[in-house]
Amino acid sequence: MSNQAGFSIIVAGEQHISYAQQICDEMESSAKARGTGIAKRSPDYLSQKMLEGKAVIALQEDGTWAGFCYIETWGHGEYVANSGLIVSPDLRKSGLAKQIKKKIFELSRTKYPKAKIFGLTTALAVMRINSELGYTPVTYSELTDDEAFWNGCKSCVNYEILMMKGRSNCLCTAMLFDPEREKKTKAAIEQKAPIAVSQNVEHVRSSDLELVIQ
Repeated sequence: MSNQAGFSIIVAGEQHISYAQQICDEMESSAKARGTGIAKRSPDYLSQKMLEGKAVIALQEDGTWAGFCYIETWGHGEYVANSGLIVSPDLRKSGLAKQIKKKIFELSRTKYPKAKIFGLTTALAVMRINSELGYTPVTYSELTDDEAFWNGCKSCVNYEILMMKGRSNCLCTAMLFDPEREKKTKAAIEQKAPIAVSQNVEHVRSSDLELVIQ
């Protein structure tokens, strides 16, 4: 369990199903306030995610709902999306969204260690958090081609824009975390040997030193 300024951030379960309607309502309200669209989800859908252990919920000390995010899988588990990140309006800019995103990312990596984790968002704050976690901006062609995922965009107000552009882009920015790419990057860094410099460096000519460090 993670704690952030009095919040508990935990994997959601059956005991949290009572919050599903409130979370759905806030997701829709937030999207309208930003003037952007989201793929709508029903309370039953979020409840199922909780029962499957594929959601993270943040609660205040008195049990009041504070934030939420859930996992979706596509392409037979090859791709994973951390969706529906939402924080209660009066708690935004508190750093809670960042903590929830980290928690759901860790849960995704545990459940699906080989999956590529991606997201579509119009929120600059979410993009920044994703970058810190190792996501990089990508084209839509690098995302899953699972029709079930793209069908989920039909309830978004920007769906016509997406289709007009042949699903090549939309108002959302696509970001992707690729575990294989991350592994290769770390391996490349570890293989770099440190440069050995002689203690008698004052006796080394500048031309020789240039050869050493090239």
